[in-house]
Amino acid sequence: MSFFERLKTDASAEWRAYTEHPFTNGLADGSLAEAAFRHYLVQDYLFLTEFARAYALSVYKSPKLADMREAAAGLSAHATCSTRECAAIC
Repeated sequence: MSFFERLKTDASAEWRAYTEHPFTNGLADGSLAEAAFRHYLVQDYLFLTEFARAYALSVYKSPKLADMREAAAGLSAHATCSTRECAAIC
């Protein structure tokens, strides 16, 4: 049994609560109310903004220029792609 499968088995109630939540079910089958989806997008946008700040900190704290470039690429991807889609919908 893989480590992931063991975790799912040991925390089966939590795993089901996570994967069978009404929000994720509604998102999957298209029955989620638009207001709930927009609220999720706003929260996701706020999270991604803070996540981009964490990437920025990783650029700042990188010991080598190559590490800085790698972290900067992640920052750029998060700051331009993910947040742009959320902002356009919200």
